Amino acid sequence: MCPRVSAVLKEYKPVIAICVIVLILIGVVWVFVAVWPRYEESFFELGLLGEGKKAEDYYPSDDPNINVSSRISWYIYIHNYMHSVQDVVIRVKLLNSTMQAPDDRGHVPSPYPVLAEFPVHLDVDEVLLLPFSWSVSDLFYSEDLVAIDRLVINDVALDAGVSSIAGKGFRMVFELWVYDQGSQQYEFGWDSEKGYCSASLNMWFNMTLPG
Repeated sequence: MCPRVSAVLKEYKPVIAICVIVLILIGVVWVFVAVWPRYEESFFELGLLGEGKKAEDYYPSDDPNINVSSRISWYIYIHNYMHSVQDVVIRVKLLNSTMQAPDDRGHVPSPYPVLAEFPVHLDVDEVLLLPFSWSVSDLFYSEDLVAIDRLVINDVALDAGVSSIAGKGFRMVFELWVYDQGSQQYEFGWDSEKGYCSASLNMWFNMTLPG
């Protein structure tokens, strides 16, 4: 070999060695990424927006003390991050402060009757805003007990029959139920691939009596 070429190779030998090592590492990382299983968490986003489709203005004048003439306009927000088409239903219940609320950690829904429900078909990564307007149409009160006898939800009159002391501590509850292919029924939760998850919302309000 020419002495000059040999000297050049000797001079750049460390650089060549480093380049070879880098290329080998790149190849190893590429193979590792290609064969290593990917665990992307699958989940839903459930939320509630106010009249302006923002996280505000939930009650007239931002006052949760409402009366029979109050009309409330909300939007139920649902986003499908499950990486597959999903069928879900939002189940709405009216509770007071002493009635058992849904337990998201224990995956136990509230045991009380469903007031209204909204079945939804969601494509992958689809976001929906479901209009939810409501008002109290019939209120019963006697001494300290105040009962909501009937509600109107999206222009449909519904029986309620939930009471509270002095009209305090009512809450509208929203539960997310997901259709399970295995059981072929709706379940209060879903498999996120990192564990079982459930989702619900509570919106509190008080009833004021006619003056």
